[in-house]
Amino acid sequence: MREFHDYNPVAVALYYLGVTGITMFTMNPVILGISLFASVLNYTLYAKGGIKPHLFSAVLFCVLALLNPLLNHNGATVLFYLNDRPITAEATVYGVCAAGMVTASLYWLRSFSKAMTSDKLLYLFGRLSPKLSLILSMSIRYVELLRVRWRKIQQTQKALGLYDDGNLIDALRGRARVLSILITWALENGIITAESMDARGYGSGRRTSFAMYKIRVSDGILMLLCAVLAAGAIIGVHAAEVSYYPTIHLQLTAPWSIAGYIGFAVLAGLPVMINTKEAIRWHYLISAG
Repeated sequence: MREFHDYNPVAVALYYLGVTGITMFTMNPVILGISLFASVLNYTLYAKGGIKPHLFSAVLFCVLALLNPLLNHNGATVLFYLNDRPITAEATVYGVCAAGMVTASLYWLRSFSKAMTSDKLLYLFGRLSPKLSLILSMSIRYVELLRVRWRKIQQTQKALGLYDDGNLIDALRGRARVLSILITWALENGIITAESMDARGYGSGRRTSFAMYKIRVSDGILMLLCAVLAAGAIIGVHAAEVSYYPTIHLQLTAPWSIAGYIGFAVLAGLPVMINTKEAIRWHYLISAG
């Protein structure tokens, strides 16, 4: 059973580069709607945090959507006045689209961080730039490591009776103490890591690498499919006419645009489709055996 994240790291990285790049550099509402829905669905394949990440994203989306009409008063269609300042339909729609773009991009990047482990990043950038690959892999590792260490320090402080959530002042003091301990540990661990790498001769000569990843036919097919679908989506985005100021003008139904939407929908849904196909195949083999 070969799920999407089991493909060659080059193919997986190209996929996320294409789908995230298209999401970040367009304000087409159809593309953004497809991207947001697919990114949430794709993230659930890797998420283990329950509903909390989705709640955070929902709050972020609402805040960003509200900020634009409150701060930007451009537009010809006034909906109402708030403190003698106009709230326009154009600014509201633009704010919703911008919030969707940011939220979808964050979801794609979260999925990328889950799918691309440190060894995969070393495989991607090891020969191109060993220092960059080392920094990326250590950064990704430290994010989760610091989270685990924070929890352990906090639990230890509570067991010693030094951490109290009874009131705001005590809670802030406790968090500040935990943060101080965490920073001290991170600095000491960084020094130990640097000394260990220096003792093992890192950077003293040409670096060799070993990787268990091979580019198979299925990886080549995936990369070709991603390239074709991304190109079709880009053509569809350019064929559409989207403007929000001074009035909303959306020309979204051109033939090339519709073809681009379909191509981007297939591109964004590739991980889910691949994993679903593999799951069906796996259940079929189990039942047949």
